[in-house]
Amino acid sequence: SIPRALPPADILRAGARSPGDHAERRRPDSARFISALGSSSVMASVKVEFVYSGLRTRNLLRSLRFYRKLGFRVYRRGKMGHGGQWVHLVFPGAVQRLELNFYPRTNPFYEPIRRGTEFDHLGFRVSDVAAWEKELRRRKFPIVARIREKHENIVYTRDPDGNWIEFFGPVPD
Repeated sequence: SIPRALPPADILRAGARSPGDHAERRRPDSARFISALGSSSVMASVKVEFVYSGLRTRNLLRSLRFYRKLGFRVYRRGKMGHGGQWVHLVFPGAVQRLELNFYPRTNPFYEPIRRGTEFDHLGFRVSDVAAWEKELRRRKFPIVARIREKHENIVYTRDPDGNWIEFFGPVPD
């Protein structure tokens, strides 16, 4: 889950500094990314921005110590509506963030972690989650989870190797 207090995607694309940046960096043009997906007017009208990669962790504090020693700084942290915990980390000068995720055994998203299976998901911010989900379904992408929280709308699909991809955005008014 992504923190809600982030600058809007269009401000970041315009060259504003993201947390942890020491120099301005231009974000990739998401319109080019969307047009590469095809000619669907829905996909072309929804803004998309790659924001972070999520890693599952067996021990959140141990992983947090490791990444902080490596140079990452804590940006935000919180609890997911379903009981998991997340910590967003930033690396000075980097645009994307790293999200550490911990799911207790009682969590519906808990899976035993084996070495090499810690990758959790890629996170993309989209301007209209419902429209994006409709287009994913039209294109026959599997919808593996749908979460609507008070301040966030989230849909997940999975790639052919089973890696989850999250599309998150604001809850419609």
